[in-house]
Amino acid sequence: MSRTALRICPLCEATCGLTLSIEGTRVTGARGDREDVFSKGFICPKGASFGAVDGDPDRLRAPLVREDGVLREATWEEAFDAVAAGLRPVAERHGPNAVGVVLGNPTVHTVAGALYPPVLLGALRTRSLFTASTVDQMPKHVSSGLLFGDAGAIPVPDLDHTDHLLLIGANPLESNGSLCTAPDFPGKLKGLKARGGRLTVVDPRRTRTARLADRHLQIRPGTDALLLAAMATVLFEEDLADLKDLAPYVQGVDELRSALRDFTPESVAAACDLDAGDIRTLARELACAPTAAVYARIGSCTVPHGTLASWLVDVLNILTGNLDRPGGALFPQAATDRTPRPAGPGRGFALGRWRSRVSGHPEAKGELPLSALAEEIDTATGEGEPVRALIVVAANPVLSAPDGDRLDKALDSLDFMVSVDPYLNETSRHAHVVLPPPPPSQSPHHDFAFNALAVRNQVRYSRPAVPLEPGRMAETEILARLILAATGMHGTDPAAVDAMVVDQTLGKAVQEEHSPVHGRDPRDLADRLTGDTGPERRLDMMLRLGPYGDGFGARPDGLTLAKLLAHPHGIDLGPLRPRLPQPLRTRSGRIELLPDPIAGDLPRLRRALDERPDGIVLVGRRHLRSNNSWMHNVPALTGGSNRCTLHIHPEDAGRLGVRDGQDVRIKGAGGEVVAPAEVTDGVRPGVVSLPHGWGHDRPGTRLGHASVNPGVNVNQLLDGSLLDPLSGNAVLNGFPVALSASL
Repeated sequence: MSRTALRICPLCEATCGLTLSIEGTRVTGARGDREDVFSKGFICPKGASFGAVDGDPDRLRAPLVREDGVLREATWEEAFDAVAAGLRPVAERHGPNAVGVVLGNPTVHTVAGALYPPVLLGALRTRSLFTASTVDQMPKHVSSGLLFGDAGAIPVPDLDHTDHLLLIGANPLESNGSLCTAPDFPGKLKGLKARGGRLTVVDPRRTRTARLADRHLQIRPGTDALLLAAMATVLFEEDLADLKDLAPYVQGVDELRSALRDFTPESVAAACDLDAGDIRTLARELACAPTAAVYARIGSCTVPHGTLASWLVDVLNILTGNLDRPGGALFPQAATDRTPRPAGPGRGFALGRWRSRVSGHPEAKGELPLSALAEEIDTATGEGEPVRALIVVAANPVLSAPDGDRLDKALDSLDFMVSVDPYLNETSRHAHVVLPPPPPSQSPHHDFAFNALAVRNQVRYSRPAVPLEPGRMAETEILARLILAATGMHGTDPAAVDAMVVDQTLGKAVQEEHSPVHGRDPRDLADRLTGDTGPERRLDMMLRLGPYGDGFGARPDGLTLAKLLAHPHGIDLGPLRPRLPQPLRTRSGRIELLPDPIAGDLPRLRRALDERPDGIVLVGRRHLRSNNSWMHNVPALTGGSNRCTLHIHPEDAGRLGVRDGQDVRIKGAGGEVVAPAEVTDGVRPGVVSLPHGWGHDRPGTRLGHASVNPGVNVNQLLDGSLLDPLSGNAVLNGFPVALSASL
């Protein structure tokens, strides 16, 4: 029997609405939902391949338990018995920090991944937390925390209304956007140009996005912070800085002017390999545009000065008066955000509240660098116990972290490891227990994380499009049972986890004076929650307590789960609006323009003025049909231009004697790999590019398609020692490599 069902796509940050075609219980097709209030019918190749992703025959259908060194299929009861027997003794014998947790990128794309890991971490009390953030966007969290007092307060460009957009290290025509949730990002850029706006792209590669730009500056990789500092200096020198309505909310302008005075366009030009006049023009155009926004992403984060670059993005938005302004960069307001509290001073944001055991890396946002995971397992020296047990949720750090070979060996030395993963991949193959979640069609979807980064306020929810297959377990139940098994409550009804969260949340809400439920009975409020499952009841609670919620009847027109279910294409909550000073959580209650950790890192940036890397440096790249390592097992999303090749400029190829298609040996501090050359002027001379997420050639995996064309792991070129010191983010771009034609 054929039918259709609506579903929000979980395959990238654009969160497009889909209409799925379903035969029985099988997804046979996907098209854009034209009535979706946010995406309005837009779809990319990943969304169109939803059925192939959902029905991948290599997805695990039952738990795996290691017995006599071999993984075998097991019942769910056997699997959780093994988890309880493996994890609790480690924590009891060696302390909570001996149990590490690794959270991968897909956790922010699922309901379960949003709701349960915080509960797990709170119950475990471990400081050994590692996530994909420190190989991606942690610099932006740290800079936002230092500027605004909240690491989650990330302004996004008002793409639909801006007159001038400066993109740095971002390629949204391939990525669909990142830390900026925007369905049809390409269409929005074309719309900007159609209304007479200006697009400037700063990138060492001539990407699809760069080809659309009015101006493209091919900067030397890793020097974005120098460029941005010079632009800020021009604003001060030429009296172009104008905070406009921001002035009452900002402190530290004079101190910033003094701190940046050495970074003139003339002083940074050689390091950036840009013309000083072009840098001045860039600053003037930004200042003189009616509205403007600066947006930078992974190319500016995964470099030695990633936090400084992320900070300077918002500094430029502030100095031009474009922060918190329509057409500039604004703070989104998600429907499940906490109840807005009155504006005023907050607790602020602190770095380095604890440090990693071996190398002493400071924590950032409660996390340690993923680059340090291997040494935290395999190194006995240092204060405290090594990580002896590991919980890995939707992560493949053997490919995503530097020096996967070392981590590969370290994982084999663990006393116990459990992976929540649909695949037996390069990381989960080491686990003692693998707990596979069901395909996305069998799971609900709400974007807790990405709605807080969306370019328009809206709210949408999809119930499972297909019933849970016999023998499957909902991902929410898997994680609830994992929490219970890991914390000595194995065998308790998993519904107790959701009930506990509801009781705790409502208990706090009724005590907060600014809450719409202040002074009410939390038990009565809990009885009023609706939803078919514990996670739905939690969503209903968050909606009701949120900024648009009904306050459990206090605002009759407000949001509830029932109202959201009555609008299957979503509810539009309007364009982004100015919100200052409400989002600020700094101790001063103002934007702290020059925080002490930033000021303390500026001397390191000054030293970069005299640094000139010899030879060739490498940058990564991403393809529209790919999203990290796990999508390489879908035939529809590989092949064509989505290949693991080394992009090299014709000048460099000629000098090195490299022919198109010839294998090239690439050597870095962490090792070497061999990849075929793709000679192209899409990269500037002195720069080569290799995509991330490949390297599917390790034994013991069950990735039939990915292993046929495995590619190479670009992160093996790194030894894990290169980090942005403020955020702990790995340096994955702009690092030196040696090339030689492979005979």
